Amino acid sequence: MGKKGGSKGLKRKPAPRFWPIHRKEFVWIVKPKPGPHSLESCLPLAIVLRELLGFAKNRKEAKTIVSQGKVHVDGKIRHEDDFPVGLMDVVFMPDINKAFRVLPSSKGLILHPVDKGGAAFKLCRIENKTVVKTGHVQLNLHDGSNILVKVADPRNPQEDVYETLDTLKVSLPEKRILEHIKMKKDALAIITGGKNIGRNGKIVEIEEVRGQKRRKKLGKIRDKEGEAYQTILDFVFAIGETHPSISLPEAM
Repeated sequence: MGKKGGSKGLKRKPAPRFWPIHRKEFVWIVKPKPGPHSLESCLPLAIVLRELLGFAKNRKEAKTIVSQGKVHVDGKIRHEDDFPVGLMDVVFMPDINKAFRVLPSSKGLILHPVDKGGAAFKLCRIENKTVVKTGHVQLNLHDGSNILVKVADPRNPQEDVYETLDTLKVSLPEKRILEHIKMKKDALAIITGGKNIGRNGKIVEIEEVRGQKRRKKLGKIRDKEGEAYQTILDFVFAIGETHPSISLPEAM
């Protein structure tokens, strides 16, 4: 009888290119477990602790740190060293009182230090939404979680002001909506994919093509230096309306 399911192992050579690992030093690397982010857009906690933060010299030490409940992801204790962390996730280590937010950069995904206030919330992009039988609108977020919004009339929901690709600022770990950031012209955004990944600035133009899906439309972002970058909205993540809701590294 043949085996079912995919491989439980991952070799270093085919691992995502942005992982900061030596490709030929060893054969195997930690494979992220199924979770809120796909393999191509996440980092397992073992690599975060070992390669990015330097808190562990090997996987055994990383596994010990995580198994002791010393690592929180989005306000929840994670005990598996292969748990995947991805875009906008907040990694907090209470023993040393340090927190980091996962952000996109020209090198892929990086961990940006944040203060205690910044660790109390995260930004989530709305990927899809549906109406459920309980009279709620369900918002499906980019990190695999869902938020239910109560509406009086699901067929004509006046309270439903949320659109796909909009961003929600939510509290951690409750996931309570604190702010709604619309994907629109003049909003501030960061590019999360493509050759201009990590660039951030103001959305100065959104292409309007009749019949085209919103996430495939082209958006133009202009940074502080006046440089303009164009990409599809699927690679654009709104981070604020008049000012960024999160702190950003000086050089992305």
